[in-house]
Amino acid sequence: MAVKLRLMRMGKKKQPTYRVVAADSRSPRNGRFIEIIGTYEPRQDPSVVKMDNERAVHWLANGAQPTERVEKLLKISGAWTEHTGEAFDAAIPERAARKSKKQLEKEAGAAEAADSEVEDVADEADAGDDAEAVDDTADAEGGDE
Repeated sequence: MAVKLRLMRMGKKKQPTYRVVAADSRSPRNGRFIEIIGTYEPRQDPSVVKMDNERAVHWLANGAQPTERVEKLLKISGAWTEHTGEAFDAAIPERAARKSKKQLEKEAGAAEAADSEVEDVADEADAGDDAEAVDDTADAEGGDE
């Protein structure tokens, strides 16, 4: 019997919570399972992961294969580190704020305006350098005669 560590959906409509379970790989998602290992509540901010690391490591040691999402949850809880010895940074990355198309266009316009100002200043500086270079050559030519 192939055992998988996977999520089993619970909760009301549009408000999911999940159980992390050890189940036969042939049984359906919300069907029969062997043991509940933990819970996962993705709608909380930040997400809540409660895991029985001892039982999770037991199942991993006995050949249970975790799904991708459960593997990430095991890494967050620390059970994966106990099993494999791999270090994992459980820090949750900061999410960038979503912006509307108008805000993105406005920022792009501001960036273009800033770039054009930088180019104008650079062109003026180059023009001033060219004028000084012409004056220097004139002085040098006039001094030789």
